[in-house]
Amino acid sequence: QGIAGQARNDTLYLSSAYLAPIPYFSILAKNSVVIEQHEFYIKQTFRNRCHIAAADGIMPLTVPVEKSNKTPMRDIRISAHEDWQTLHWRAMEAAYNSSPFFEYYKDDLLPFYQKQWDFLLDFNTEIQAKIIELLDITVDISFSKEYKSAPAEFDFRDKIHPKKDFSELPAAKPYYQVFSEKFGFLPNLSIVDLLFNMGNEAVLYL
Repeated sequence: QGIAGQARNDTLYLSSAYLAPIPYFSILAKNSVVIEQHEFYIKQTFRNRCHIAAADGIMPLTVPVEKSNKTPMRDIRISAHEDWQTLHWRAMEAAYNSSPFFEYYKDDLLPFYQKQWDFLLDFNTEIQAKIIELLDITVDISFSKEYKSAPAEFDFRDKIHPKKDFSELPAAKPYYQVFSEKFGFLPNLSIVDLLFNMGNEAVLYL
């Protein structure tokens, strides 16, 4: 879902992602994008994980999902047996409470950690739509109707990956971060790191 508009470049393919890293949103802001929902779910990716900057360094936040052997992404269910929403919100609050814009945006994001979600794709899509609104960017997003291959230069479904170095993407330019004096600049974190630290200037960074 998203705001339909004219395709600005060739259509690119992205996976669904939980509070995706900043390069993902740079692609959303500049291209026509298809988000893949028919692929078999892949573990240990940004599909159910994001990275934030906490007091001890980079912290992964993972949405627990039910067993997913050869299950399409659109059918992946969130596990109801863990209190992950409380843990994620407390972690973000601890990490960004002293950031310039956490107080400004927290009421927009807190409801996503209070509502019960059944499917990972629904959760990812809804919270992404809210982030797009807060960033004030116009996007051209559709969802795949079936799984199909795409030319490598258009296929970012697995290029933005926690275990890859993002070397195929433009190098990240530093911006203000709460813990930069302690760790230096930490690139390619979740979009919330940019939003909480830069506020309405986040769109200019993208």
